[in-house]
Order: sequence, then structure tokens, then C-alpha cells
Amino acid sequence: MKVAVLGFGTVGFGVYEMLGKAKGLERGPVLVRPGKNDMPFKVTSIEKIVSDPSVGAVAEVMGGVEPAYSYAAAALSAGKHFVTSNKALVAARGPELDTIAREKGVAFLFSAACGGGVPFLHNLALARESDEIRSMGGILNGTTNYMLDAMQRLHLDYGDVLADAQRLGYAEADPTADVSGLDALRKIMLACAVAYGTLPTDGLLHEGIESVTAADVAHFQSRGYTCRLVAGGGRAEDGVYAYVEPVLLRDGAPECSVLQNYNMARYEGANAGPIVLMGQGAGRWPTASAVLRDLSGILRGEREMFPEGLRRGEVDNSLCRHSYYVRLPAELAGELPAASAELDGDTVRMITEPLPVSQMHFEAKRLRARGASVFFAAVRE
Repeated sequence: MKVAVLGFGTVGFGVYEMLGKAKGLERGPVLVRPGKNDMPFKVTSIEKIVSDPSVGAVAEVMGGVEPAYSYAAAALSAGKHFVTSNKALVAARGPELDTIAREKGVAFLFSAACGGGVPFLHNLALARESDEIRSMGGILNGTTNYMLDAMQRLHLDYGDVLADAQRLGYAEADPTADVSGLDALRKIMLACAVAYGTLPTDGLLHEGIESVTAADVAHFQSRGYTCRLVAGGGRAEDGVYAYVEPVLLRDGAPECSVLQNYNMARYEGANAGPIVLMGQGAGRWPTASAVLRDLSGILRGEREMFPEGLRRGEVDNSLCRHSYYVRLPAELAGELPAASAELDGDTVRMITEPLPVSQMHFEAKRLRARGASVFFAAVRE
């Protein structure tokens, strides 16, 4: 099967290289921006790919929603299988692409959109066919894991570890999607859609790591905690819950051993129990390997990852409750129900009474609107 590639950046180059050695697959044209077509296999028009009868599948690794969606819809409508690593595309327009693919009888696969080389969505799609998925989530963003790990093990400041992550290619020039938790949120959205047939939209919550400081790290480490950015998703009474937030874990918890840019994805089946998958969550070769895994799956007859009848739905994060570690200005200490608190000059660090996830995120937003500097993380004992 000849495969066209959309995009020739870090991952696109990796996909093209791997296609040269993959069984049952061969290299097709590569879509690049005008002026970048310096080799015979590079083209600048999607029409040259869509209209090429020798191309059986298209692999998109461009990123962004547009023009990726238009290209995807055109490829699927032309009867070509479509594989993507683009989480933003699938989170925004996945249902529409799934509909076109089913109408045309072609594949729409996207396991590379979550977890890099970790086969999280792939295994989740298999598991849902024979088991009830009770919950899923984990450490789904390699950039923030690298940064938190460096701040805690190497005692570096936030600005220094962000610069290192950008230098190493783990973080983009604009790292907002990663450090805000949005990237991990998109991944747990896809996990909910794969497991439950509901792509969560309204009510999503994400807290990233922009607020953590070296002083925060020193304080919670002295209390025996390690911080990781964790996504959570599962069934709620009337739909699903889905959120991302920092979590403090006792030393010895499995997540504490996830270092550098690695991911740890998990799900729990009613019959299988907890399943944990770990590996590199980003980078040229891990992500390219996931794209090739989907392409090889097409040769084996795999056609969809979403269950039939996929719909968009609201999120209910009100039933998930945690105690929270919160750092905020001392004059605002009475704004939250504290189980314990320590005063440090003009700052208070507290452990709250158990709060719904939705309430803690609301309270942090409310206090920040008043100009307060706030860091919070769920506490898992």
C-alpha cells in the first residue's frame, strides 16, 4: 500500500524514513509548503495526492485543525485510508471524519495522537470490545513530565527547565498547549471518546504547571511528595468526567518513577483490572512508530478506533473529589476550607478538606481573577 505523507517536519521525516523499511507499505508523495518542494517526491498541492489512484493511504503529521481537516476530509472522501498523529484535529473534528470514513468504507486511525509510541488508544479500543472500562488517564504529556522531573531531581527553576525542554525539542517555541495542560486534556478527550463513544466538550477542566515555583517544589518534597501532571477520565452519572491537574504523590507511587519525557498511561477494566503502559510520549521516532503501527493495522483490516455512534457530550467533574495542596497569599487563607495550613511570611500553604475537582478549579480561577498567585495540586496518599 502506497502512503502519502502530509508534512515533512520532525515526525513527517520519521514516517517517511520508516516507510522505506516497513513490510507491505511503500513511500508515496509528501505534501510540503510552497518553496519546500526541493525533491521529486515532494508536492505542494493536496490535489496531487487525492487524485493519485496509486495512493492507498494518507498519513497526516502537520498539526493544527486547518488545513488538516480539509485535507483529511478530501482524502477520506476520495476513498483513501487516513492516519493522523494530530490530537487537536481529532479532538475538534473527529466525529465528522469518522462519519466520512464509515460512509466510504475506509480507515480512520489515530493512535499516534495520544502517548507517542505508547499504544494507549490502540489497546483501549481493543479492550472496550470485551470489557467495561471503568477509568483511564495518567501522565500523558512528555514535555511537562520532563520539566517537573528536572525541577524536582535537579532542583532547577521553571524558566531554566522550560528553556532546556525547548532546546531538546520536547517543547515548542510556544509551549502554551503543553504547560497549560491543554495537550494532555485533548488526549484524555480522545480516550473518553474511544472508551465510551462520547467526545467530551463542555465542562472540561485543565490546570497546568505554569504556577509551580522552586519554593513550592522544595516545600512539598520536604513533606515526601512528588508532583506529576496527571489526566483523569471515566464514567460519570450522566456522561463522562475528564480533567487535567498537577497531583502530589507519595514517594514510591508508580508515577514517581516516570522520568524525563516518558509517559505512563493507564486504564482499568472491570475484568482485566488495572493496565499500565509506559514509554516515550513524544519525539520523532516514537510518534512515527505509532503512525506506522496504524498503517500496518490497516493492512490487517483495522478500520476505526471510535465506537459506532460517537457523539459529543458534556463533562461532569463534580463527583470527583480530592484534598488539595494549595499555595496562595496569606490574606486569602480563609477562602478555602483547610484541613491544615502553614504560614510562610506572606504566603500560606494548606491542605484542603476534600473538594470536588470542579470546585477547586473554579476557586483557583476566582482567586486569580483577584490578582492572587495560586498553585494547587491534588493530594493522593
